[in-house]
Amino acid sequence: MRASGVILAAGRAERFGQDKVFLELRGMPVLLYSVRAFLAAGVVDELIVVARPGLEFRALALLQSLDFPVRVVTGGKRRRDSALAGVEAAQGECVLIHDAARPLVSPELIRRVLAAAQEHGAAVPVLPVADTLRYAENGFLKPEALPRAGLVAMQTPQGFRRDLLLPALRECDADLPDDAAALLLRGIPVAAVPGDPRNLKLTYPEDFHLADALLRLAQEGPRA
Repeated sequence: MRASGVILAAGRAERFGQDKVFLELRGMPVLLYSVRAFLAAGVVDELIVVARPGLEFRALALLQSLDFPVRVVTGGKRRRDSALAGVEAAQGECVLIHDAARPLVSPELIRRVLAAAQEHGAAVPVLPVADTLRYAENGFLKPEALPRAGLVAMQTPQGFRRDLLLPALRECDADLPDDAAALLLRGIPVAAVPGDPRNLKLTYPEDFHLADALLRLAQEGPRA
């Protein structure tokens, strides 16, 4: 079954303050970490990079030296719009949608999600929620704590059969929190597979420092 990787690099980075996918992390642009992980996984037949309007040529310049089928398409204002653009451009029977802001994704996780998506039709990597969760209102905590049993944190890549995801994205004209939501809204089950704690998302500048430290530890060993 042919598979396509769709890497979303069209976010506005409002919380980060600048376009993080082109920033260098230990000497390499953030976007290229995800691209290299997909190539190392060896399970996709093509890559689609979804870039912000006006930054398509900048993304293409980073990718043109790769000896692999890679295309750059234009994203939209919402995640759903960018995901739809990527899935429409993809040609594989399965698609893996990944946030470029998660540069530490491993080839093993990519392979794990794809295998589960091929078996179940849709699969998402998750981590159990370990922290205590409460609601806050007007700067103060509410007394009720949310039960953690069964709560999970979602990661990417999220994998789907293209014939399931494409109509779900086209039908749902909403600002989806993730791609699996389009299927869940239609009552289509999505399998949960073990995620990876290292697969962090660069949301705030502090996350960049943490990613740098994790990469340094992986490259230099415990003495780092």
